[in-house]
Amino acid sequence: MLLQYRHGQDAKHDALHVLGDACYGTPHTHQTTLAVVPMACLPAGGHEYTTWLSTAPCETGVLEGVAYHYTEHLLFGAMSIAEHDFVPNAQASALQQASALAYQRLFAVMRHTSFNQLVRCWNYLPGINVDGGGLERYRQFNIGRQDAFIAARRDHLEGAPAACALGTGEGDLVLYFMAAHARPRPIENPRQVSAYRYPDRYGPRSPTFSRASLLELPGCEALFISGTASIVGHESVHLGDVKAQTEETLRNIEALIAQANLKSHVGGYSTQALEMKVFLRDPADQALVASVLRQHLGCEPRAFYLQADICRVELLVEIEAVGLRSKT
Repeated sequence: MLLQYRHGQDAKHDALHVLGDACYGTPHTHQTTLAVVPMACLPAGGHEYTTWLSTAPCETGVLEGVAYHYTEHLLFGAMSIAEHDFVPNAQASALQQASALAYQRLFAVMRHTSFNQLVRCWNYLPGINVDGGGLERYRQFNIGRQDAFIAARRDHLEGAPAACALGTGEGDLVLYFMAAHARPRPIENPRQVSAYRYPDRYGPRSPTFSRASLLELPGCEALFISGTASIVGHESVHLGDVKAQTEETLRNIEALIAQANLKSHVGGYSTQALEMKVFLRDPADQALVASVLRQHLGCEPRAFYLQADICRVELLVEIEAVGLRSKT
């Protein structure tokens, strides 16, 4: 396949080319990594790499602090933005300004490399649930992100990219992303209100992402499932019960897979074949959540676990995933 995805502490690249990678935890000092996310791996710490591999050689570059790799069909870029470089004012907090700048730089790289379709974004920010002067920091991030989308005349409602936003304990705003020439097909969950249609109670700007997206590439198709949690309609459910929240999250993922198979030109996506990244608010929940996944899937999940703050303070678990299907 044109695109492959692997995760593991020693992801071997064989004869393939690294389109992009991210390290969760502390990277090996000898390994060059485009994105470093200060997030604890569970249960034992250490680090975990996620690596996107291409059968085609990659060109590389740096623009406005964004390091990027690209092939004929795909672009992968990563950056970190130091929030302390910004001075809050009456119009925008430091985080809002940093978030807007991150996406302005992302769109600048896309213009520079002639990739027009934003497919998937991974966002990590410290203190995501902290009240920052009367407005939760996640809501500040949503304002800055959406401002950049609107200024760049990008789809911020229907057609927005798949995405996640998780909280770290420290560090800079970290963003990495994937773009393409082909337009991805957005997927929404019939069990949920689309995030970009959330009511005002969730903040002055709605989150800018689709629940999932399908990207067709030569020889393969990729399904990107955004960060998914225990939300039905627009309400968080099963408060305080991590087991029930995990089960509800998996029901939402199953619903997305069903919708993806309806839109897919390849079909055959299944929860069992997904590569999952599982975020837990409380590290002590890791064994229980892993058990729920095994029971639900009927096999050992292709997953790794990270300690993170979820975008709503009452949510205890979030799962994102990717699935790749060959056309042959």
